[in-house]
Amino acid sequence: MRNSRRTLIAAIAAVGALTSVAACGGGAQSASSGSGKAGGTYTFWDPYPQFDASSAWGKLVTKCGTDAGAKIKRTGMDTTDLGNKALLAAQQGNAPDVMLVDNPVVSTLVEAGILNKTSDLGLDTKSVRKNILGAGEIDGASYGVPIGANTLALYYNKKVLTAAHVDPASIKDWASLTAALKKVKAAGKKGITFSAINTEEGSFQFLPWFWGAGGDLTKLDSAKGVAALSLWKQWVDAGYAPKDVLQNTQTTSWQEFATGDYAFSENGTWQLGNAEKAGFGYGVISIPGHSGGSAPVPTGGEFVTVPVQKDTARYDVSKKIVTCLTNSANLLATDTTLAYVAPTATVQAEQVKANPKLKPWVDAVAAARGRTSGGLGTKYPTISQPMWTAVQAALSGSKSPQDALDAAQAAAGKGKN
Repeated sequence: MRNSRRTLIAAIAAVGALTSVAACGGGAQSASSGSGKAGGTYTFWDPYPQFDASSAWGKLVTKCGTDAGAKIKRTGMDTTDLGNKALLAAQQGNAPDVMLVDNPVVSTLVEAGILNKTSDLGLDTKSVRKNILGAGEIDGASYGVPIGANTLALYYNKKVLTAAHVDPASIKDWASLTAALKKVKAAGKKGITFSAINTEEGSFQFLPWFWGAGGDLTKLDSAKGVAALSLWKQWVDAGYAPKDVLQNTQTTSWQEFATGDYAFSENGTWQLGNAEKAGFGYGVISIPGHSGGSAPVPTGGEFVTVPVQKDTARYDVSKKIVTCLTNSANLLATDTTLAYVAPTATVQAEQVKANPKLKPWVDAVAAARGRTSGGLGTKYPTISQPMWTAVQAALSGSKSPQDALDAAQAAAGKGKN
């Protein structure tokens, strides 16, 4: 594992290519070190600038520090900003003691040599669901404890589907979904909205269809990948999806669905609160695979990690802070606040008991996979960017789906060299 200046610079570029799919923007300050004993100040960075010290999350972080016998200096910032600042702080020898990072960034930070293995710290991850933990594993070793997971499914407008005589239970595969969109358009309403923007959000939203066709991220230009991109192009060309998907973020895509004019929205767990406020009846179904069944969806969410410190005596308190933040007693409240699915089966069951509407999301997370899983690790950004570029080219009509993915595969191959 390398930790040289060159590796850090490359890692910074990789983190910059990965934008958060659900976090808000914010500022940051540099880390500061205190004593490696209880009673000192421990720095903590997270991607939740929307939560101040008076929020439930802010209070929990403070309490976990107090319980560990330390004072926590917390900084919330945008996900991409956090990753870049973490790499620079490590280069300067003042990384934060504990850091909450977006799961695809974990492998980049590991490649740069700045995260500790959970096994070396004595952190227990046995109760965490394997597919959720897998997003933070490299070469069989885990480098963080997930605080929760989010993913994608299809929200639907009950009134729009009823008017179009579409039963959501009849949607089992791509053909039945496309047939439903055709009926909705014929009934005078709009079909489906999603995000195909030229950022990580676009890749995140395309992955269920790519994986649902049986696509392999190391072979972007396979017939299966082309089938997925052709599906999206078919929808845009037929008017089942709006042309502005090319500019839509997941937030603006949701705003379109919230008008009440659309039958479906591909969006995430984090929109549940907004769905309740939409003013119309809604439901949630899994994204269908090409020939049936639920398509694999990408795992979103963050991992609590412990960066490498020169003063290894600090790890004992850092471990206590991580354990506090991720124990079952605190996960339920935290994941409810964040609209996340808990990473453990026990807390997931508690969530569904408290809110039955979470059941489809728990099922979706159970079938989810990490974007960097399967040995991709830091190769993922060099694949994702060409992929979202291909989506843009095909949907805008500048290239055919096959030509767009041929170019994407060529670019991804160069990126891995």
